[in-house]
Amino acid sequence: MSSTTFKVLTLIISVFSIMQISSAGDPDILTDFIVPPNTTLDGNFFTFTGFRSLFLPNTLSGFKVQKASKAEFPALDGQSVSYAVLEFPGKSVNPPHTHPRSAELLFTVQGSLQVGFVDTTNKLFTQTLQPGDVFVFPKGLVHFQYNSDTQKPAVAISAFGSASAGTVSIPTTLFNTSIDNNVLALAFKTDVSTIQILKKGFAP
Repeated sequence: MSSTTFKVLTLIISVFSIMQISSAGDPDILTDFIVPPNTTLDGNFFTFTGFRSLFLPNTLSGFKVQKASKAEFPALDGQSVSYAVLEFPGKSVNPPHTHPRSAELLFTVQGSLQVGFVDTTNKLFTQTLQPGDVFVFPKGLVHFQYNSDTQKPAVAISAFGSASAGTVSIPTTLFNTSIDNNVLALAFKTDVSTIQILKKGFAP
């Protein structure tokens, strides 16, 4: 094999590797749907009732999310779709986080939300949403939602292009894991005692 041919093959392999990485997501399935073992297959399998609690009287003390993903609704396996309902009492926040396997399409149902995301050039995009507004958070980018109203609650519905979009909470990932305090102090240009104080706020 000549050196030129080897270089061409190496380039082709590299391109295919990049394509596979960039198209990561739910795998295609070769059947209509996936049924877990020992499952009774009828209309109940394709029905999720977990959101019925949204229509019952309740008092929220903080931000709450209810999901209909593959974990809660097995019929979604292989369907590349999932839902979440986000409830925000006054002055509550869905902290900065990412979804590594999907974009998020957020539909504001009630109240007002301040939302935003940061792209890979560190540019911040923000918007104030009213009922009926839809906002998209691109796949994998850090984003947040905040109800700044002290009295009125807010509710939003999020749709994902994955049955298991995944959620990586930035504060929890940084301050509720075993990342060394010195690493965090250097990264945030502060001291270890400040990091320890921050970590206490995330202790179980």
